[in-house]
Amino acid sequence: MGSDHPGYEVKGAVVALLQQLGHPVTDMGTDSPERCDYPDYGERVAIAVSAGEADRGVLICGTGIGMSIVANKFPGVRAAVVWDCYSTEVSRSHNDANVLCLGARTLAPEALLDLLRYWLTVSFAGGRHTPRLEKVQDIEARNFGGAADG
Repeated sequence: MGSDHPGYEVKGAVVALLQQLGHPVTDMGTDSPERCDYPDYGERVAIAVSAGEADRGVLICGTGIGMSIVANKFPGVRAAVVWDCYSTEVSRSHNDANVLCLGARTLAPEALLDLLRYWLTVSFAGGRHTPRLEKVQDIEARNFGGAADG
């Protein structure tokens, strides 16, 4: 779990929800509403997911976009910005996203929490989506110089 300053206020509610649902949480910051840089926190979460230290990650910035750009720089990370139920579902069922990126300035806090709850319930559908995911993993292997576990 990580956020920059726009996501700081809602991050506490996200951590509480994840813990309530029985998910272990490592809070990788930020620890205050003071201005900070999203790449610092996106990188921490993405490293944990890429290294297999975390199965999934949640990142919050103003729009979710900056965090997703950072997180997707790491092998095996499939970070997705979501904004409604459909994008949330497809991020998991079609793309097997393992990092959820949310916008604290684009979503109301309760909507943000609802999308997180939903994201945690959706599984990768496999089937016709598996060869596509394998192509993504091949691209990662070429660009990162080694096989991506994903």
